[in-house]
Amino acid sequence: MADVEYLKKQLTAHPDFPKKGIVFLDIFPILRNPISFETLITHFVHHITSHTLATSPSGRVDVVVGLDARGFLLGPIIALRLGAAFVPVRKQGKLPGRCVSASYEKEYGIDSFEMQADAITPGQVVVIVDDLIATGGSAKAAGELVAKQGGKTLEYLFIIELMFLKAASKLDAPVYSIVQSDD
Repeated sequence: MADVEYLKKQLTAHPDFPKKGIVFLDIFPILRNPISFETLITHFVHHITSHTLATSPSGRVDVVVGLDARGFLLGPIIALRLGAAFVPVRKQGKLPGRCVSASYEKEYGIDSFEMQADAITPGQVVVIVDDLIATGGSAKAAGELVAKQGGKTLEYLFIIELMFLKAASKLDAPVYSIVQSDD
């Protein structure tokens, strides 16, 4: 897949960021280059339309859920291309109105995500998108929010997956990642 290799070359590695021993893969060079950004979005949409939709009971995706904050950069564009709604998942206290919440464990404590309570209706088919899956805590919380509202998560989409953390095993639907890293 030439597009995957092209996207990998756009990522910038930052050793010892945000702390010693971690190699941070920066997606922002992709977003700064319109051709790279279009390649990224097109890759995700092609994957969804050629693979994910076959697992949808309705043959479509109703909602694309984006995680705070980089999922907000990808999710709305993917949703528009699919003719689906976009629903943000935000940190607690950032959304107006009645919300549902789910907590998840981080390396330094517990955090909570929220989704507006009327954002997903029972039976809607959902894909969840973010830039990176590491431990899987935030993605799992997003999946719990979808389930609490009666939605069905078809798949989780990520640009980068840190394979050595085995986060995909914690989630309630398959994971698709463009770049898999063992570092």
